[in-house]
Formats: sequence, structure tokens, C-alpha cells
Amino acid sequence: MSRYLDLRKDIDNLKIEEAAKILKSGGLVVFPTETVYGIGANGLNAEAVEKIYIAKGRKQDNPLILHIADKEMLEKIVENIMPIEEKLMEAFWPGPFTIILKRKTCVPDIVTGGLDTVGVRMPSGEIAQKLIKEVASPIAAPSANISGKPSGTTVEDIFEELKDKVDCIIDGGKTQVGLESTVVRVIDGIPNILRPGKITPEQIKEIAGNVKIDKHILEQTKIEKDEKVLSPGMKYRHYAPDSKCVLVYSRNEKDMIKKIKDIAKTQCRVTIISCRENAEYYKEVTNSIINIGSKDDLNEISKNIFSALREVDKIMPNLVIIEGVKQEGIGLAIMNRLIRACGNNYIEI
Repeated sequence: MSRYLDLRKDIDNLKIEEAAKILKSGGLVVFPTETVYGIGANGLNAEAVEKIYIAKGRKQDNPLILHIADKEMLEKIVENIMPIEEKLMEAFWPGPFTIILKRKTCVPDIVTGGLDTVGVRMPSGEIAQKLIKEVASPIAAPSANISGKPSGTTVEDIFEELKDKVDCIIDGGKTQVGLESTVVRVIDGIPNILRPGKITPEQIKEIAGNVKIDKHILEQTKIEKDEKVLSPGMKYRHYAPDSKCVLVYSRNEKDMIKKIKDIAKTQCRVTIISCRENAEYYKEVTNSIINIGSKDDLNEISKNIFSALREVDKIMPNLVIIEGVKQEGIGLAIMNRLIRACGNNYIEI
């Protein structure tokens, strides 16, 4: 059973030190960032990092992100930083932004999936910052969940599945963003978004003058078994509840609602995940409706997606129908996660 440290009300430095000792000794710690909870290990200790893959049931060709506390730590693990990369880090760090950089040899292969690059992020969450500084080493930390399942945005979401797989769990309450960080790699001087997140294409373009979005983010594009990927979340099924899911979206809201109701009428035991404003429309086809927030507040929806997907596993319906959102701003990240959760079972009208 994991050690449980409650930091929801006060950030107790003694508890941070206790968790840091576990990481220094090669153990695993679940901790909150501003995005989602992560399973952390000393990122420069290959044996410790391997425990992350075992705990999550994660394939070792799926690279991890190193979390750092300051630029001094960055200089120890990467080299050949370009001016545009410096500009992006200056704009979005600390925060929910990961950048792929040329790694130094001190970064173990197991962190990078055998690539010569590594994803690096400087989280803004106070608990994460204090923990990294106390460890005095980058922390490798993918999302805290069993691979393929929705990421954890509260300890309650993930406690049962991880309590016997890690050494310590830090409870910092519900995370602020609710989606994993934006992942970017600069190619030929242009930032390429490999995984969308809170930092949007519009914000990146404002800093860099240009931006590209990887074709795998929304398209139903298959990545071959032996193809290497540059970012977590690109190759394997992610964020998915046990029940079959279908995602429906139309710019015409009435058409989307009608399509969802039509699908629901053909099934028994249907759960619908919808915005608050539309929930009333679905009561004639199901009494199982999960509200994920206002359609006018995509930040609220982003915070609630993973909790909603985990709620589905408590209900165990035959089918889950999910309302899509407009693919603008953080809506791109929301749709990316929902398409992955539905295994590309996506209807756009």
C-alpha cells in the first residue's frame, strides 16, 4: 500500500521532503501538476524509470517527458537549443508546454524510447515545482493511470488502480487544466504540435509567426507498429473507458443533437456525455447523462473530460455517445482526447 500524503490545504515541506527521498532512492511517486497527475521517477535513473512502465503497463517505445524546475536543470539534459526554441520556452514556461529537444547522453534511452531527443516541461504547479527542486533532478512523469485509461485529475480517480503499484501518492486536489501539456517540436524553424493542450496553436503562432499541426492529432491515421513516435499519446489507444464510445460533432448544434438521439434510440443502456445546456434534450432517450460543463466554457469542459470518462466505467453502459466541441483554441486538445477515447469512432456531420 502506498504512502498517502495530503497536501490539499497546505503544502507541508516535510511531506515534500519525504516524497523526494522516495524518488531519490529509486521509488515511484504520484504527484499533481497543473495539467494532470503524474507517476514520477528520477528521470536520470534508468532502473527507476523502468518501474514507471511496469506500473502503468506502458510500452517502452512510448517516450516520457522530463519535468524540470529551472533553466539550470535544462542545460544538464539537452543541447543545441535553437533561438526559436528559447523563445517558446520563455513564453510558455513554467506552464503546460512540453518541447522536444536534442538530449544529452545523461538522459537514459528508456526515457526517450530510443530517440536522440527528449520532451521537457517546466510545470507551474507549486507542489510539482517544490518536489523537483527537492529531488534536484528532472522527474520523468507520464500521466498517472493504467495505460489506455483516462488520465487522473484527482487522486480519487486513480487511487485504487495505483495504490499497490507506487510507493507514495501526493494528494493536491483537482488539477487546474485537466488535459496533458501541449507537445511541440521545432522542425525547419516551425513549431509542430505533436499533442495539443492548454497552450493553443493560436498562442504558439503569436510567438513563432507560424505553426503546424501533426496529421495524427485529429485524422484517423494509423501509425505503423514499428514506427517511432516523438510524443506520448500518438501511437496507442488512450483515455478510453471500457465501454464502446462514439464521438459526434457538427457545427450545427441541432444536427448534432438529432444525430446523437437517433443513435441512442437504436441501442439499449446508453450513456450520453454532453454539455450542460444540451442535457435536457437527451432525457427522452436515456436517463444516463453526464454533464461536462458549459458549451461556452471549453476550459471547464477540459477539466471534466477525464473524470467523465472514468464515471462511465462505474455505469458500464453498452454504448457511450459523446458530444464534440469546436476545434478552436483548447477545443483542438479536447477533440484530440475524445477521438482517442473513442478509438477513432468519430462522426462529423
